[in-house]
Amino acid sequence: MISLGIAVSVLAVIGIGLLVSRKVDGDSVNFLVAGRSLGLPLVAAGLMGQAVDSNATLGNTDLAGSVGFWAGASLPLGLGLCLLLTGIFFAKPMNRMKLLTLPDFYKIKYGRGVELAASILMIFSFCILLAGNLVAGGYLFERFLGIPYTAGVLLIVAIVLTYNVTGGMFSDAYTALAQTVITVIGSLALLIWVGSTYGIDIPDGMGPFDLGQLSNTSEGAAINWATLIALGIGDIVAIDFMQRIFSARSPEIARRACFASAAGTAVVGIPYALVALATTDIVDPDGGPRLLALLDEHAPAGLAILVLSAVVAASCSTANGAILGTAAVATRNIAGRTERTDTAGRDTLLRDVRITMIPVAAVAIFFAVQVPQTGILLTLAFDLMLAGLIVPFVAAHLPRRVTTAAAVAAMVAGLGVRLLLFVLTPTMYGVPNTVLYLNNSLIGPGFDGWPTFLGFLASLIAFLATHAAGRLRARAATGIPPASVLPPAPVSTPEPVKQPG
Repeated sequence: MISLGIAVSVLAVIGIGLLVSRKVDGDSVNFLVAGRSLGLPLVAAGLMGQAVDSNATLGNTDLAGSVGFWAGASLPLGLGLCLLLTGIFFAKPMNRMKLLTLPDFYKIKYGRGVELAASILMIFSFCILLAGNLVAGGYLFERFLGIPYTAGVLLIVAIVLTYNVTGGMFSDAYTALAQTVITVIGSLALLIWVGSTYGIDIPDGMGPFDLGQLSNTSEGAAINWATLIALGIGDIVAIDFMQRIFSARSPEIARRACFASAAGTAVVGIPYALVALATTDIVDPDGGPRLLALLDEHAPAGLAILVLSAVVAASCSTANGAILGTAAVATRNIAGRTERTDTAGRDTLLRDVRITMIPVAAVAIFFAVQVPQTGILLTLAFDLMLAGLIVPFVAAHLPRRVTTAAAVAAMVAGLGVRLLLFVLTPTMYGVPNTVLYLNNSLIGPGFDGWPTFLGFLASLIAFLATHAAGRLRARAATGIPPASVLPPAPVSTPEPVKQPG
């Protein structure tokens, strides 16, 4: 019965995606940014659908149940913080620029070289993000459909590509609206059921008010703060978030959608963490993902269908945006394809993006098979963005002109330090580093979390130093000495005022 219910929900999502795909009408702008025509509900649902993914549900419950509330809730709360900051500072100016992809912004501000470097980093990071959502699908289909994990990963990719290749952003937006409704209802229903059946009895030291999780390194404070910062700030330069902001009908709609989705992300994400904590004595920690075990072994069939459909919906929604945005960046910003028509009158950019979706999905499948983790992959993806891209992005919004050299220095230093510390640290966000670890005696597991801050700090210092050096060179070239060696300005004494008479 559960398998049938999941199948029906998947078919419904596919049907919606295929139904609205005709809106693309052979135009790449319609395909990539929905013709910049989306209203508030669709933009907000799209942003929330990208935030409340399987990392923020399955990954959230796994981390909260094993480590504590802040280890799991940091995922949705970090994403909600990102949306809040984006709405306050960046949504309106980014929407006004009428861009097709986020690397277009780096090209306008810093030139082709920075655009290319930013595109490569975004593609790599988003393949990791996409993999995290494929992991959830693989586990879910393995447990409830009885198919091997790898086959489950391939199945979730096939589901997403079925309608994403045809409908692009239009299919993504409308399916995200349906998926968001399912996700909100599912998360609240799950919390109500757990509370009424088992009570919300949280183990000592693991609850939301046990702030040692945010102040004591022995309780994982460094890792929890690193998660919040990587997602809350690094996710600002997310391909999928910005793609939806570009799709909004107006700058004001883009801004308001960010605020609505930030609130919705917290409303959905926090219940999953509380559910995990309330059921630590019920669910076998070695029985696979905690949420799936709880639904399979304890929950009523109807609730299990609803929540599992929400998890599948979350995986599909984020996978939609990740595949679409990554393929667009690879095609437009790396291969240099532009909006043109061939001799048959077809939009070549649209065709090329659709073709590129296939290898993008293949790379993500590789990561999902090699690192079958959920929340960890999400954080790692935006950890790299935080180290390499956020400083140039924020600086480009400041009124003072920023040099390309400063942006390049920030990217090289931040990413270099972060990758070096990554290969030297034996764990990543609390799990063994099985991706790329060089055995050494310099760094132990207790250093986990700190590389996130050091990578960002290296990027910021390199940016400021290069920018200051450039200003000094510019002053020297024009014969203007630095302000520190300029003689003090003469102090003029006002003439005495003559008194009448």
